[in-house]
Amino acid sequence: MTQTDLAMSQTDTPSPALRVPPAAPAEAAAFFLGRLGFQADVSDVHRSMESGRPGFVLVDSRGEEGWRQGHVPGAVHLPTAEIPDRAPALLDPAVPVITYCWGPACDGATRAALAFARLGYQVKEMIGGMEYWAREGFAVQTGPGADGSLARRAPDPLVAPATGVSCAC
Repeated sequence: MTQTDLAMSQTDTPSPALRVPPAAPAEAAAFFLGRLGFQADVSDVHRSMESGRPGFVLVDSRGEEGWRQGHVPGAVHLPTAEIPDRAPALLDPAVPVITYCWGPACDGATRAALAFARLGYQVKEMIGGMEYWAREGFAVQTGPGADGSLARRAPDPLVAPATGVSCAC
């Protein structure tokens, strides 16, 4: 069956995924460009951090226990509740911020990003959070500070390439 035949058969009985038809291409482009303005994925954040000149500050917005359990090397620990009081003295408002929390089932990074935006910072959220950072096999720092040990896990082959450092997308 050709793609044309398949598309025509779908017009008779639309699939559940197409009950609401796709947006017009220009609307879709605006939507996806908008999402990229608000989010960065862990692979891009990792590559940027590894470069030594990321162009942003990475902020772990979890509490002390989560930070000690494991965090992204080079991240700044600033729990969400402390952002309004501590961010102005700690972070340059001219430097963009990328926030992260536990993972996709947690909206802590979103709340942190909102707190930074309300203070006037340019901000993005690292989608996937700490969960996908670890699942992609990137180094995780444990302990209270920069002197903690580094651990690296094998990438989860269901969410990251088994070899290489990025999805090449």
